[in-house]
Amino acid sequence: MQLEGVLKNSAQKHPEKIALICGDQRVTYREIEEQSNRLASALVALGIERGDRVATCLDNSLEGVFSIFAILKAGAAFVIVDRNPTPDRLFGILNHSEAKMLLVHSRMVQAIEGKRRLLSSLRSVVMVGEDPLGDEAAGQEFLRFEDLLRQGACGPLPSGRAIDVDLASVIYTSGSTGAAKGVMMTHQSMLSALRSITSFLKNGPDEIILNVLPLSFDYGLYQVLLAFESGGTLVLERSFAYPHVVLKKAEAEKVTAFPLVPTLLALLLQIGLERYDLSSLRYVTSTGGPLPTRHILEFRRRFPSVDFFSMYGLTECKRVSYLAPGEIDRRPTSVGKGMENEEVYIVDEQGRRVGPGVEGELVVRGSHVMRGYWRMPEETGKVLRTEPDTWDRVLYSGDLFRMDHEGYLYFVGRKDEMIKCRDRKVSPKEIENALYDLEGIQEAVVVGVPDEIVGQAIKAVVMAKPGAVLTETMILGHLSQRLEKYMIPKIIEIRNQIPKTSTGKFDKLALSVSRVEA
Repeated sequence: MQLEGVLKNSAQKHPEKIALICGDQRVTYREIEEQSNRLASALVALGIERGDRVATCLDNSLEGVFSIFAILKAGAAFVIVDRNPTPDRLFGILNHSEAKMLLVHSRMVQAIEGKRRLLSSLRSVVMVGEDPLGDEAAGQEFLRFEDLLRQGACGPLPSGRAIDVDLASVIYTSGSTGAAKGVMMTHQSMLSALRSITSFLKNGPDEIILNVLPLSFDYGLYQVLLAFESGGTLVLERSFAYPHVVLKKAEAEKVTAFPLVPTLLALLLQIGLERYDLSSLRYVTSTGGPLPTRHILEFRRRFPSVDFFSMYGLTECKRVSYLAPGEIDRRPTSVGKGMENEEVYIVDEQGRRVGPGVEGELVVRGSHVMRGYWRMPEETGKVLRTEPDTWDRVLYSGDLFRMDHEGYLYFVGRKDEMIKCRDRKVSPKEIENALYDLEGIQEAVVVGVPDEIVGQAIKAVVMAKPGAVLTETMILGHLSQRLEKYMIPKIIEIRNQIPKTSTGKFDKLALSVSRVEA
């Protein structure tokens, strides 16, 4: 089976069921299947072949979902670019992925128009939305999405355009801690991850998933796949910029599932959620970064009947572990055990497996692991290594963990984010957890910045809760009661907003460029 089969199967079982709600638009599985077939037919007519890369740069929208499945049906691999990229990031990804076609919102067209010929592999640009160029320019240089839907055939293309080991997607990392890399995922690896996640979430046809995360973020993308795999319904929102509107939508649609990242959870806890009827909510998931323990316990206190899944994953394999809701009160600092159909273990710096309680790098083995980084063999070789006993290629996560005697995992920090201060290594997460224990702090992030004397100095950036008063003296006094002296930040910045990437993660690269003067 190929990845697009999750749509085909649900369209056969539940043709007239509402599959996707986006704004005022409601479409059935049959309609999505037919529209994606039409678009796939048009893409093939334009020369898209098996193995080509086709990029999309669209909002969370019907067109975005249609495009993903159409690209797969055409035998190509999709590359989803952030919905509001900088020109450098957009053209960088298009060049690096050697995309043959770009489907883009019309507001981006004028920025592309003058530079399109610099992209040697790009043959076609398809506009979504109101045409800003006029009929003549559009006909010669750009194609219209609506025209392709009219021109394509609604029947399925001949089978066999791709097999399960072919590329389904090239997903670019956010670049929050370094250069973005294109993660190559096959149909097999994405389906493997999808089925394991569906299994532990126990999704079924009655699931109504609310997604505010961008489809360019694999966590947001998989909400589409999870909904369609189980025959459920996806409520797709463009963002969480207007929380009241989104939460009223959740109330009206009787949403049962709400995936979050830590920054969104922090925001939700500041909102008077009791004003909304969320009685249909069955579970919440969180991944995309370390989750402050305080936020987990606060959510559990306010919503004791809602299952909370604290998870850990990587773009390079999608998901690694989850903490079962029944364990959340017993071990809130854990990200759980490895999920079904994978093996996880921890190794020391020589690659030898270590026992319980010993810190080391987490290694992941399973069919959901990526094929590698697109056109980056050296970077691929650093993280995909051959296991001597099985001859399997396993994924070195780059993250430090420890595992207890029962197999539960505890995140320590990213290897490349550990702060090297004098002769000690400091975990930012430990300091961040201490910061979140201070009542007035809503968001906190800790990074290392260059320092000529100690190597790296510890820098903490915090944002206060609405109405709270924070001072550097107050923060230092709080931390001195909870941390060793060497872990106390040298720099404390109190900001109105902390910069984030398009996926809602803290932009640690931007925060770590400041230099401490001796």
